[in-house]
Amino acid sequence: MASDAQFVAFVLEQMEAAGAVRARKMFGEYGVYCDEKIVGLICDDRLYIKPTEAGRSYIGEVEEAPPYPGAKNYFVVGDRLEDADWLVGLIRVSLKELPAPKPKKKRK
Repeated sequence: MASDAQFVAFVLEQMEAAGAVRARKMFGEYGVYCDEKIVGLICDDRLYIKPTEAGRSYIGEVEEAPPYPGAKNYFVVGDRLEDADWLVGLIRVSLKELPAPKPKKKRK
């Protein structure tokens, strides 16, 4: 089941104070970016955040699950999605540990 565009817009609205946020359609679902780093995925109308040690400490009791079959576990943002301040805090602490995007190679 593909994620609803309204749900994606809601997630981005909740995260907007964390930095420059955007979603990119990927394989029928969405990659979520903040300051050009991929911070998570939206799959089946659920937000999954890339796991980091800082994120784990921030969340406390973490629910983890793969966003799609065969994927590694991500942090699942459930009921806390409604709390924009909490979500922004999670994104900010996670960003510090996530790698910078790799430069794209120019096509010849």
